[in-house]
Amino acid sequence: MAGALGVGPGVLALLVLWAMALLLVLALVRAGHARVAAVPVVLGAAALTAALLLLPREGESAAPAGAEEIVDTFLIGRFILLAVMSLVFLGCLFLFLIYHLMEPVYAKPLHRS
Repeated sequence: MAGALGVGPGVLALLVLWAMALLLVLALVRAGHARVAAVPVVLGAAALTAALLLLPREGESAAPAGAEEIVDTFLIGRFILLAVMSLVFLGCLFLFLIYHLMEPVYAKPLHRS
């Protein structure tokens, strides 16, 4: 069963979840002092994504013997793409932590008279 754009309802739910999480993170980062509050939003979205991915989609019964079996022929390519995207995300997160969150705050020079 395909929903909008040729994808199922689970993919659309994940898309809406991460779009809302991204908007909330951007709003929190723009707020100034609430930068640290963006981390639980991302962790919560990741936990909800993991829960949605682990939920069973169908019953426990096996498929009938005469049914067609769908085989994913691009499985290794998907895992390689996932690994590359994960490495890029971790690299960007590392750079964000170094250059944005851990930016040094310099003391103001003392006024000499």
